[in-house]
Amino acid sequence: MTLDKNINYIVSGLERSGTSMLMQILSAGGVPTSFDTSTRPPDENNPKGYYELAGGKIINKLMEATFPFQKYEGIFIKITAYGLKYLPPRNYKIIYSERNIEEILDSMEKMTKKKDINREETRETFIKLNEMIKDKINKREDIVALYINYNKTLENPKENIKKIYDFIDSSDFNFKNMIEAIDKNLYRQRRK
Repeated sequence: MTLDKNINYIVSGLERSGTSMLMQILSAGGVPTSFDTSTRPPDENNPKGYYELAGGKIINKLMEATFPFQKYEGIFIKITAYGLKYLPPRNYKIIYSERNIEEILDSMEKMTKKKDINREETRETFIKLNEMIKDKINKREDIVALYINYNKTLENPKENIKKIYDFIDSSDFNFKNMIEAIDKNLYRQRRK
């Protein structure tokens, strides 16, 4: 089971937006993914794991232009939204996760075990970052992006995972396993 070796595949989105869930879905379907469980093992905030490389320290390497993209051709890796600012010219396919902003903020507060006294400011910063990154990747000719809504994926897994399956453009992967990877019990910061 392979992906196009001429493309770098990325799962991205704001922190706490469902990027780990997307990596779990891909991995369950047999899609090539790369992550390191030793530097950031599963915990109460992500019981199934974070599915990231080097404990999420990729951004420093991206800023220094030292991240070895050629090593990850044809493999999905996770890079949080901010890191996409620093992508060098290559061929990319990005699955970008979006989630209700209040749920993201709730999840961050739960993770830090602290109430965000600057929540309004944090909300505005995250909304601006999200819009800036989406605008940036939409303007690049070397990036093809698929936007997936975390909330809608949990409500209607089959329809949204079909979008991912079609985006990957390969019939090699196990669609049924991808759907079964979704654990609605982990949807804990739910807003009505």
